[in-house]
Amino acid sequence: MALHSGYFTVYVAFHCVIAALINCTLAAPGSGSSNVLSLLQPYDFLYYSGVRAYFGEEWAKAAELLEKSVLTKESLFRVRRQCHDDCVAAGREAFNKLDSEQGSMWDLRALDWVQKKAECLRFCIGRSVTPAGQLPVSTDIEYEFGSRNPYNFLQVTYYKLEKLHKAASAAHTYFVANPSHLEMRNNIEKYRRMEGVTEEDFQDRELENEKHWMLYDSALQYEASSDWVQAAEKWKACVNETLRQTDECRVQCEVASQRLPEDRGVDSVDGVYEKAAALSLSLLSCRQSCVTQIATRPGRISAQEDFLPSQLEHLHIAQFKAGDISGAVQTLRSLLLFYPSDKDSLNNLQLYYETLGGDTESQDTQPAQEVVTYISHSLEEKKLLYFGMENLDFSFIDPDLWTPEDVVPESLRDIWRAEKEKMNEKMKAGDQLEDVDDSGFFAGGSVPQVGVTITMDDEVLNGTNRVVLDGVMTEKECGRILQLATAAASAGDGYRGRRSPHTPHETFEGLTVLRAVKLAQEGLVNQSDARLLHELGERARVLLHSYFRSPSGLFISFTHLVCRSAIAGDQEGRLDLSHPVHVDNCLLEPETKQCWREPPAFIHRDLSAILYLNDNFDGGQLFFTNRDAKTVTARVKPSCGRLVGFSSGPVNPHGVTAVTSGRRCALALWFTKEKLYRDMEREEAEAMWAADGQSVVKKDEEEKEGTAGRNARSQAPKERSRGRGRVTGGRDELSSGESE
Repeated sequence: MALHSGYFTVYVAFHCVIAALINCTLAAPGSGSSNVLSLLQPYDFLYYSGVRAYFGEEWAKAAELLEKSVLTKESLFRVRRQCHDDCVAAGREAFNKLDSEQGSMWDLRALDWVQKKAECLRFCIGRSVTPAGQLPVSTDIEYEFGSRNPYNFLQVTYYKLEKLHKAASAAHTYFVANPSHLEMRNNIEKYRRMEGVTEEDFQDRELENEKHWMLYDSALQYEASSDWVQAAEKWKACVNETLRQTDECRVQCEVASQRLPEDRGVDSVDGVYEKAAALSLSLLSCRQSCVTQIATRPGRISAQEDFLPSQLEHLHIAQFKAGDISGAVQTLRSLLLFYPSDKDSLNNLQLYYETLGGDTESQDTQPAQEVVTYISHSLEEKKLLYFGMENLDFSFIDPDLWTPEDVVPESLRDIWRAEKEKMNEKMKAGDQLEDVDDSGFFAGGSVPQVGVTITMDDEVLNGTNRVVLDGVMTEKECGRILQLATAAASAGDGYRGRRSPHTPHETFEGLTVLRAVKLAQEGLVNQSDARLLHELGERARVLLHSYFRSPSGLFISFTHLVCRSAIAGDQEGRLDLSHPVHVDNCLLEPETKQCWREPPAFIHRDLSAILYLNDNFDGGQLFFTNRDAKTVTARVKPSCGRLVGFSSGPVNPHGVTAVTSGRRCALALWFTKEKLYRDMEREEAEAMWAADGQSVVKKDEEEKEGTAGRNARSQAPKERSRGRGRVTGGRDELSSGESE
């Protein structure tokens, strides 16, 4: 006799998952073959062996092992998928009778199917993979392959072996997932100029896992040109590929070996049933996380919210405009499965019905079966996971905005509503805050320095909280700082001695205040010039604090004197920028116009400024854009004593045009409202002056808050690292500033 109570059905399904996992995961893996050498080896072992060979400069061996680790991982995933497809059909009829009118929850035939499926998977995978290769890899290895670090090593390895075509491909593959890695961008530019390397060599070797993003971008391009037939075709292909990639990810969660609860640090899990429960919930959580994984573009940190529903939204509009009304109805019905009461969708459906007129057959078109299945499976998983949260103290973060409220237990709904509201606000922010600045600054205040004039304001600069002030420095002061830059640049301060951190067509020379003071003490530069460099930061701070009417204190976060020089004979056909478009306190995502305030962005920065020293060069203009990083809204030409100030947030994306001849020098400054993040190097420089019996430059009252917290930064909570201790392939990370 069937039992259909809601909670009891969940309970039954929950224990079926447990039973399957006990048989599938806890069973010891078998070899399935006497010829162990012909089986797939552990790809993490191959990777670490390749890294060791790399650092031992055994280039041929390193290339072989690193390539083998990449191919073995791909092969392992294919084996798992094939075994899943071969084994899942076995006994499905018996399983479907579970808790039905023809069977009961203890139906031995269904339990027999669970056991047979587990044995089938174990035997199938064992025929192709060694026992060690079936074990779960560490989180460090997951990070290494997720960030494509093997290609970082392979790029250098192939360069050493003079296999430039392979080096270019490896460099491009790594760069796709690490677009802010400036050294790799420089390497790619160098490969492009090497003899025999063609544009076809820059192939993304991980393209198979990014097809949905290629289709997504292609669909947007067709939309922009109003080619609705092609747009509809691409959006449909994108939806199908997204569903396929999600299914592939979910299968890997199911078939891959899972770490036991104690391996996950769950100390409170004692008995075998509790461990099985925790393990099964971890599996379901893994399947749910595929939504986030597939919706995260390579090189991005955060996922695109509502990824699949947003594609369906684009698709039904494109189909309607292309004249495929019947297809638009089906797509819109699929979208309504996610948001059944959405008013805009319901109004559009009514419009489509009216357009169809008497075509009742088209009006009765049902949602796409693939979407129906996707939602059905996802909801069943969510019910089990919320059951685990309520009764088993399991932690789960729902990746979807569309989850119906009735899926969530009453005891958890308040928390769930709060989280959902937070996610909704985050999405709205991306759509509505193009011209809204929440920095707390309000342009238009007074300029408290004689001779300083406002040359450009928000209106002229077509933006929010932007200003250009002239007369901040005299010609003589500009000359002194230029001489200081010339004298001290060889000290190697700046970006760890790298000549070209932003473009291979320009050299880069930098100097900080502390470095200047140390050189002055050694008698290598003029003491008064070092003090002027320090004082200019304070001068800019006072001016901008007043003009932007900051209600709180404003502290200098970083000061960087930087010069960019065009490399003679290396300027023909330049298409790059001296500094690509970016935002100073968040990670700009031009495709979605989102800007994520997450590390490695300098999220503590509130106000940015550039104080120019000269204009005897070509190019090098500062420009502002919209969040698309393409639409230029204003340009600023450098000149001696010109100060540009702007809030550091997403309303002010900016870049620098190529310096095509000459040497461009400027003082880049960033300010913060939080004293915790003030520039400790400045205070160290002041302490050095004080130790020599020299007076310290006078400060504004906002900074005169005592010296008890002088080492407060050491007490600051550290940002949580996204990657654990891991192997790095000689990566050259940026220092604490990115000078304009």
